[in-house]
Amino acid sequence: MRGQSDSQPPMFFAICVEERVRSDHPLRPIKRMVDEELLRMSRRFNAAYAGTGRPSVPPERLLKALLLQSLYSIRSESQLCERIETDLLFRWFLDMDPAEPMFDATVFTHNRPRLERYGLIGVFFDGVVKRAMRAGLTSDDHFSVDGTLIESYASIKSFVPRDEVDGKEGGDGNGYKPRNVEVNFHGQKRSNATHVSTTDPEARLYKKADGQPAKLYHMGHALTENRHGLVMAVAVSEANGQAEPAAAIEMIDGFRRRHRVVPKTTGSDKGYDSGPYYQELEKRGVTPHSAMRAGKVGGVHHRHRKDQSRIRARKRMARRLGTAGYRLSQQCRKTIEEAFGWIKTVAGLCRTRLVGRWKINQQLQLAAAAYNLVRIRRLAT
Repeated sequence: MRGQSDSQPPMFFAICVEERVRSDHPLRPIKRMVDEELLRMSRRFNAAYAGTGRPSVPPERLLKALLLQSLYSIRSESQLCERIETDLLFRWFLDMDPAEPMFDATVFTHNRPRLERYGLIGVFFDGVVKRAMRAGLTSDDHFSVDGTLIESYASIKSFVPRDEVDGKEGGDGNGYKPRNVEVNFHGQKRSNATHVSTTDPEARLYKKADGQPAKLYHMGHALTENRHGLVMAVAVSEANGQAEPAAAIEMIDGFRRRHRVVPKTTGSDKGYDSGPYYQELEKRGVTPHSAMRAGKVGGVHHRHRKDQSRIRARKRMARRLGTAGYRLSQQCRKTIEEAFGWIKTVAGLCRTRLVGRWKINQQLQLAAAAYNLVRIRRLAT
């Protein structure tokens, strides 16, 4: 018998959202872990909000919504709110009633400074890291560091001479631009010393390699452990040739301070091949396992140079190149590329939609937390 659709929808109906989500859905263990971490942060949430006034959107809900944005590759917060409005799975993850009205996307904009002021996203990320450590999924001895370029939200057309920034006008007095202005950069020499982006002043002109186009970038950094490639720390810095070693030292110090763990070895690529970086690691009791650039250590006339201590540090690293420990570190170091690949493609950090390095750092922390949660779920089964 042919079924007929009812053109008159019921006026009232009752559903159980819990029953609509299958028992083996991958979000179930992730939701359980996230809820436990957010429950531990309850006192911090109380300190971040006033005791009186109009109730806000629960901060737990905001953090969980941003996690969904990373997990499901949603490009913007407006699209995230549209998805939550119609998707029962998302409402179940956020503990929202199906009839509950959806909050506006500007809630994320208004609450982002509060989350930064009280370090709530960083605390959540550290809680996920501690969970992995308690479960025995991480190594306490061997780690890897690396950096990646995050394309800025700014257009290359916004990169103008610094002396023109203050007086630069576009369109009418209300900031309206009637069309996309055509710009010809041929024959012009532009550099970070003389030019700045009017859209994202913290972005820097940078190119990946010779023959590649120069674009406006920020640089993201990660510290991973070598057992399963879980992300232990992240940072965002200016895109320049010296940012990676400095960010690695900062992440190692922060990781040691928060988790009371001192790495024994740290693997890295040729971008970290510098005497000062090796010296800083050795001062902290960490053995560097870094790939080295070709050529004689210190150059042909290295005996006449004044920085002999730096040259000796590179020579010590050169002697480690033939050890089994170095080869194993370089093999395990490749797992950090898997983390970056997931963060940039799935979580959407190949090109950020935010302006401001502190906002990008929040986005990177949430993306790394989402990556760790996915990995913990898989490793625990």
